[in-house]
Amino acid sequence: MAYTSGGMVDLPGFFADLVRCETRLYNALNDRLREGHGIVTSQFEFLRFLRDRPGARVADLAAEFAVGVGATSKGIDRLEKQGWVVRQPNPSDRRSSILALTPDGSKLVDEAETTFTEGLAALIGGTLDGSSASSAARAMAQLRSVLELNQIGTPTG
Repeated sequence: MAYTSGGMVDLPGFFADLVRCETRLYNALNDRLREGHGIVTSQFEFLRFLRDRPGARVADLAAEFAVGVGATSKGIDRLEKQGWVVRQPNPSDRRSSILALTPDGSKLVDEAETTFTEGLAALIGGTLDGSSASSAARAMAQLRSVLELNQIGTPTG
């Protein structure tokens, strides 16, 4: 556990708890999304990002998810092969493309959103009450904001 008897936070323990929770939640959602929709969590997140941010580029996805541009582009290639995403010419920069969901991609992400949201509620809802969930959400948002502002953990490629 990440707490000591004196109320101090055991930071290595906190890190371990954080990473193990993220991994277990991600894997559990992966299973639900694969079973219900034939996609995995990373694909769902890419599709949802593109739905919610029209006009996004591969670089925008890479920045949001702190993943290398090459790996992100390969992920988009897989979504494109499935017919869920298309690359369109970027009128303001010929070196990049604008990514857009196809009608099938839009339908898939909308349907998968229910599975994802219900899965999160089932996995987290019974463990954290309203105030502890709110506190955890605020703490994670604050930590993420600082890491992103200072470009900590940003891939170089």
